[in-house]
Amino acid sequence: MFNLKPLDDNGAAKNLLSLIFSGTLLLVVGLALLNQQAIFDYYKLRGYVPPTEVAQLATQSTMNDQTRRVFYVNQPVVQDKATFKIDCPDGGGEKTIVLGCYHGGQNGIYLLQVTDPRLNGVKQVTAAHELLHATYDRLSSDERKKVDAMLLNYFENDLKDERIINTIEGYKKTEPNDLINEMHSIFATEIVNLPAELEAYYSKYFTNRKKIVEFANQYQAEFTSRQTAIENYDVQLDSLKDQIAAGEASLTQLQEQIKVEENSLQDLRRSNRTGEFNARVPAFNGLIDQYNQQVRSVQDLVRQYNVVVEERNALASEISELSNALNTDVEQIKQ
Repeated sequence: MFNLKPLDDNGAAKNLLSLIFSGTLLLVVGLALLNQQAIFDYYKLRGYVPPTEVAQLATQSTMNDQTRRVFYVNQPVVQDKATFKIDCPDGGGEKTIVLGCYHGGQNGIYLLQVTDPRLNGVKQVTAAHELLHATYDRLSSDERKKVDAMLLNYFENDLKDERIINTIEGYKKTEPNDLINEMHSIFATEIVNLPAELEAYYSKYFTNRKKIVEFANQYQAEFTSRQTAIENYDVQLDSLKDQIAAGEASLTQLQEQIKVEENSLQDLRRSNRTGEFNARVPAFNGLIDQYNQQVRSVQDLVRQYNVVVEERNALASEISELSNALNTDVEQIKQ
């Protein structure tokens, strides 16, 4: 047998307080773990004021408030070519129509400064593209599996754009580990119509995703329209070359006829066969007129050819200018 001792009210209270404190501590730690991204964002954004151009890019690419916050967490920088080349070697490895890079772990977004007005839109599309790399980085394992499945399904079954298909194939060879990550950015910023499930997913980030695609199409057209015109000019040049060659061949033939007839007329003159000579002079003069007309025709064709060459080369120079505006190889541009 043993004696029971009365309960110590103070001890019970202390145990209860200890339990409450432990439970509260666990709750705080649990909440901190669940919200560590929010805490990280808070410290990254503390005191941060986005430059005017960065804020404009966020607005122009229709980022919603939460997306804009992720964009700012990465403290985007618009850089000149020399600086950009340091932070984004090889243009950030991008193979699509953007010039920027995202440093993993929410450690920065870098964009190339492009001032050529013909290329308006490249910075907006690049900003959205790199921002999407940052959002992909934040997806949970379960979210990423779901998103990856949607992206792969679209790529394997519904994607028809040859340029984008070729771009993805390029990533398969050079960056296979980032393939779906790139799809995640490219599809959203460069394809007008997407399956409903992808549209719903991307609507979490942008209020008007198609506006971004309009920017992409706008500056891509600066290249494609000129390239198409050059191809048309090349067709014209090939046709003109054939016409000039045919005209020159005709001139050669006429020259031979004229030479033969001239020799014949001289023989008639030497033989004092004046009647025959005079009878054949009009036909000879007709050959001369035909020859001169053919010369003028060939000269006109040559002038047309030279005009087309000038117009074609002017467009080629414009494409070179546009390419140089997007070329981060500073040394190459100086040459």
